Amino acid sequence: MPMKNQDSLNDPHAAVPPPRPDHSTVVVAPPQDAPGFWAGAPSAVLSDGVIYLAYRLRRPIGEGRGYAVVVARSDDGERFETIYTLRREEVDTESLERPALVRTPEGLWRLYISCATYDSKHWRVELLEATDPSRFDPAARQVVLPGDPKTGVKDPVIVRHDGVWHLWASCHPLADPGEEDQMVSDYATSEDGVVWTWHGTALSGRPGCWDSRGARITTVVRHEGALVAAYDGRATAGENYEERTGLATGTDHATLTPVGEDPFAVSPYGGLRYLDVVELPDGRKRLYYEYTRQDGAHELRSELR
Repeated sequence: MPMKNQDSLNDPHAAVPPPRPDHSTVVVAPPQDAPGFWAGAPSAVLSDGVIYLAYRLRRPIGEGRGYAVVVARSDDGERFETIYTLRREEVDTESLERPALVRTPEGLWRLYISCATYDSKHWRVELLEATDPSRFDPAARQVVLPGDPKTGVKDPVIVRHDGVWHLWASCHPLADPGEEDQMVSDYATSEDGVVWTWHGTALSGRPGCWDSRGARITTVVRHEGALVAAYDGRATAGENYEERTGLATGTDHATLTPVGEDPFAVSPYGGLRYLDVVELPDGRKRLYYEYTRQDGAHELRSELR
């Protein structure tokens, strides 16, 4: 189905409401109350009235970094029961980054995991499949986005529409040492969600702006015939790990344009990032995001809008 002209998108905030941390609930606390300890990078799915949430747990650099990906379930979207935990030692990675949890039309569950290659700045994406989100088998995983010697690939956002799988992934340059933190969001399509065809960069940072160092898409929502995406951005390498959230819109999956000159959502203590949106049957939306606390730890928060 063709999309409408972008001018028809009157209010992107109707698709992705601005977070209000003072109205949010902490759904996962950090492993410890100290800088470098994080719970966050959420990916949420509504299935048969239950919200399933995949997220990453992290320790400081030198103490394990991203050491686990957790899958949990909730009937109310706030109180979660852990049903699966994947440890980094099970998948031959130095660190785990944001996962992507997806349920196929056939009822199969997929967990796309972002894996750091040892002793390098390279990232790749691997896929685990299961008939139930509590039963992923890391021994049966496969690499689906390998990257290459010049590009690290991680943090995929994956949706299926009109029989096509759509993916936006954070891509990082590796050829120039010291510049690996830069990022763009590249777009790919697939017939099966396993073999992907790349179509170029859909979103990148803007010189001189708050997102000049990079733009990482974290969710994509259809609204009024167009697309609305939330994305993480930063202006300097020093803001790595403390990105703020922006909005981008477009009528073409492969070309999204930032909205406004300022971030869409921030924490007064650092980052507000990895925003994900679950659209509920009653028209409301549940937001999940990673939020920097005053003590420097990151917690996973949710709010109903």
